[in-house]
Parts: sequence; structure tokens; C-alpha cells
Amino acid sequence: MLNLLLKGATAPHPVEVKPGWALPADAIWIDLYNPTREEELAAEFALGLLLPTREEMAEIETSSRLYREDDAVFMTAQIITKSGGEVPISAPITFVLAGQRLVTIRYVEPMAFKIVGDQIAREPNAMACGAALLLGLLDEIIDRLADTLERAVADVELMAAVIFKQQGKIDFRNIMRQLGKAQGVNAKVRESSASLTRMLIFCATAHEIAKVEGGSERLKVLQRDLASLTDHSGYLSGNTTFLLDAALGMINIEQNAIIKIFSIGAVIFLPPTLVASYFGMNFKHMGIFDWQWGEPLAFGMMVLSLIVALVWFRWKGWF
Repeated sequence: MLNLLLKGATAPHPVEVKPGWALPADAIWIDLYNPTREEELAAEFALGLLLPTREEMAEIETSSRLYREDDAVFMTAQIITKSGGEVPISAPITFVLAGQRLVTIRYVEPMAFKIVGDQIAREPNAMACGAALLLGLLDEIIDRLADTLERAVADVELMAAVIFKQQGKIDFRNIMRQLGKAQGVNAKVRESSASLTRMLIFCATAHEIAKVEGGSERLKVLQRDLASLTDHSGYLSGNTTFLLDAALGMINIEQNAIIKIFSIGAVIFLPPTLVASYFGMNFKHMGIFDWQWGEPLAFGMMVLSLIVALVWFRWKGWF
């Protein structure tokens, strides 16, 4: 799909690429969302630029993601989408500043694009050029990234309260699953934050940003926001690792307690078993078999050895 935003318009609108199609002169945003090959070629011909393919966008080398070509600035960053879902998705999105125009190439639909579209509908002239649109998109993307991190922090804090609660049975299997999910989300946040940080540093070299009123200052604010997110993500990573270790420690404590019960039980019943084994031996010349008080003596010795073992373990505080 190829969406165009014209200067002064209230929203981007989809266009159908036909033979002879030409890019309007007042177009300031060309949004290629899951484009067909025909739409890619039409955009390249209209802009006079060679746009990166989906495979090229997925490359991780900085030189393949951040570069200048034909007086246009190409920037690709990892963006998190579906952050409110069960499993957030991280996907590359390419931003191209070509003069007064912004070109975006994406195969996902982040909420930031919808929010910026709503802002344009409320204030059509608030983003009158490609650089202003780029700053608006980056602002919303970073806000969504912060929201994702905040939800992960809240989930981890909830798990911490469950792990260290004083009473009740703890479902450690669910805790481990939730902590693993939080760690996975945090890893995606760190990846996106690092990618956006490199992009903002490179973006600062674009003269188009300096032409926007307050553009350089907004860019510095975004860089500071990303730095704070990176620090918070590091804290979350350390806290999650600690809670994973604590959960494993709790599991070991529970297992040791169970093994301790069986060990104590085995030791307590060992003396009576020894007595029973002796009196249960079937030898012909064991005179005790003919003794009238032999059976009560055997039972008495078993009960006495059991009581002595119980008193000993209780005195030691082992149960």
C-alpha cells in the first residue's frame, strides 16, 4: 500500500499506482506499508532514489542501516509493535529524508503511525515538512517504547511480590514463565533503544532537521529520553536476573524441605527396623523365641527407639 500526505491535508490517503502515475509536487510524506514491487518501483522513479528492499532493511550492519545517498538520508531502526499483546514484535522500519519529503518503508503497523495520523487530523499544519514528520514519529515511537518498558517493570514487580510473600503456595512455573516473558520484552526494548540511539545520532547530521523550528533541541530531548530508557532497561534486566535466581533458590529450598522430611522419616524408623530385623531372624537356636516376654520386649524396644529418635530430632530442631 502506498499512502500519500499532501501539504495541508488532514490525513494520508492511499493511492493506486497506475501506468503514468506521478508524485504530486506538494506530497510531504510517502508511506510505503507492505508495498508491492510495482509500488516500490513507482516510488523510486518518482523520487529518483533507490529504496532499500525488505531483505536490505533486515541487515544489521550500521553502514547498511544509516547512510546518505543522492542527497537523501536513509535511516533504518528496529521498532517494537504489538507491545500490548502477549508477545511484542520487533521489526525494521526505514525512514528516508529527501529534501522536504519523508519516505517510510515498513511491513508492520506500529501504533505511533496511527497516533501521528490523528495529530495531523487535529493540526494539519503542525507537521508541514518531512523532517517535522520524522521528529513526530520518533517522539511517539519512543513514548510507546517507554510504555512497553513500564508494563514490563510492573509485571516484574508483581512477580517479586509473589516470590517473597510469606504465606500460601507459590506457582513457580508461572513465575518463571512470566519472568522469562519480561526478560524477552526487555531484550527487544534494549535492541530498539540501541537502534534508535544510533539513528538519532546520525539524524543529527541531517541539515533538514536544523531547518525545523526547534528541531535540534527536540532531537536532543529524544536522545536524553532514550538514554534514560536504556538505563532503566539495564535496571530491569538486573532485577529480572535477581528474581530468576531467587525463584530458583526458593524452588531448591522447597525441594530440600521435602527431601529433609523423607530423610528424617527414614532415620526415625531405622532403629525400630533394626530391632524388628533382629527379632525377625529365623535361627533355630535363638532361645528368645521360647521366652514368654520375647514379643512384648521386641515391641517395647521398637517403640522406645522410635521415641528416642523423635526426641533427639526435636531437640536438634530439625523438624
